Amino acid sequence: MIFSETRIAGVYTIDVDRREDSRGYFARVYCREEFSANGLKPAVSQGNISFNAKRGTLRGLHFQYPPVAETKYIRCTRGAIFDVVVDLRPESPTYLQHVTFHLSAENGRGLYVPERFAHGFITLEDNTELIYLIGEAYTSCAEGGLRYDDAMLGVSWPLQVEVISTRDLDWTPLAEVEADLKLRMSVSEPVV
Repeated sequence: MIFSETRIAGVYTIDVDRREDSRGYFARVYCREEFSANGLKPAVSQGNISFNAKRGTLRGLHFQYPPVAETKYIRCTRGAIFDVVVDLRPESPTYLQHVTFHLSAENGRGLYVPERFAHGFITLEDNTELIYLIGEAYTSCAEGGLRYDDAMLGVSWPLQVEVISTRDLDWTPLAEVEADLKLRMSVSEPVV
């Protein structure tokens, strides 16, 4: 696997190192030891599949608060997505900044999202499927979210949203919840 840290500390793209022959290719997509060697948390508490029938389906921006903040390792196994990760670490120099990625079955790229980040995506093709490896179990009382179109985030989505849940439309604007978000996301060690 090829680990590449993005401009936001802790967020990594993970490309496969394909071993090709006449049959096709073989590639490792997860290895606990390689994750640890690159400073990533290798714990997997649950695995999830997200199937999205229509192009323009938006999910997110989701996260869980500490002490059950999640790491996520995301791979697109069918179709393609435009993926967004937002830094919610108040002590970070990149607090509220975001990075975007194109993940697809074709490019085989994975994405590692550390704890205390929001994550969301919009599908670029019909019948898009993702696999998530999550570091903590889903805990409903710790879930949080931000509106995909929140002006404070300034995410430029590549196409119009066609399908979105009521829950994702009902997240409170960041300006109204930021003080609580900062308090609940704070830790004592600074992020470098």
